[in-house]
Amino acid sequence: MDQDLTDKAVSVPRDAPGASQEPIVRFHNLFPGCRPPQRAGRDGYGTIPIRAYRYCEALCSAAAFGWHVFPPMDFELVWDGGTGIQWTYPEAEGWYPLDVAQFPHFADEFDEAAPEDAKGFSPPFLANFIEPGVVQIWSGVVARTAPGWNLLIRPPANVPRDLGYEHYEGIVETDRWFGPLLLNVRLTRTDIPVRFKSGYPLMQVQPVRRATVLDPTLDNYAVSEGLDSFTDADWDAFRRTVVKPNKDPNRRRGAYAAESRRGKKREESGS
Repeated sequence: MDQDLTDKAVSVPRDAPGASQEPIVRFHNLFPGCRPPQRAGRDGYGTIPIRAYRYCEALCSAAAFGWHVFPPMDFELVWDGGTGIQWTYPEAEGWYPLDVAQFPHFADEFDEAAPEDAKGFSPPFLANFIEPGVVQIWSGVVARTAPGWNLLIRPPANVPRDLGYEHYEGIVETDRWFGPLLLNVRLTRTDIPVRFKSGYPLMQVQPVRRATVLDPTLDNYAVSEGLDSFTDADWDAFRRTVVKPNKDPNRRRGAYAAESRRGKKREESGS
């Protein structure tokens, strides 16, 4: 694997406003030769319609928020509808019952490289949970974030999904918990192979400040009922956002997107 490529994929530009000397997250890709994490793109991995890509800044910003993490190889799972799951991969001799499975050849490589007291603790690649149809998948990645930052693990944002499984989301305190970056999925179809492709994002990880997920922050909200709750300032803002553009017969499409992009460029340049 090209180390320069990996560094470019995870580093914050040194001259960016507020950038520190260390990246906000460092991904350790422990399966050499497998696809490393990469910055998520605004195009939803090439699936966002052109019109939305041009005019819907909210959708594109969500798609680009974070990093895509990929399966370390192609593999398939088949669920029998109960507690039984089988799995296979291109070089396998057939289908194997899934309990706990190591990534091919990795356990030996891990033990060769690990300190004596860590030998035998290679994280499993796949694990069949007690809950029917639930599988834990290790991406081969271990992540460390800067102090005060956590990672939200979720499905790839705005990427179409009809894959035969659903994602469980989670927030991991990766600034203090240094372990495998895992994804739990629930298989949704039986007796039909569910395919995971190494070239298609398995999950999206997004940086979140730990303070934003604490109860004092999330409990600090208000709900106002009815139109009477709008202040004069609210109505002025509504006029600018909704009324004025819709009264202008010559208004340009994507005004919000254009203004949002200009604002981001100003912030990135520090002006």
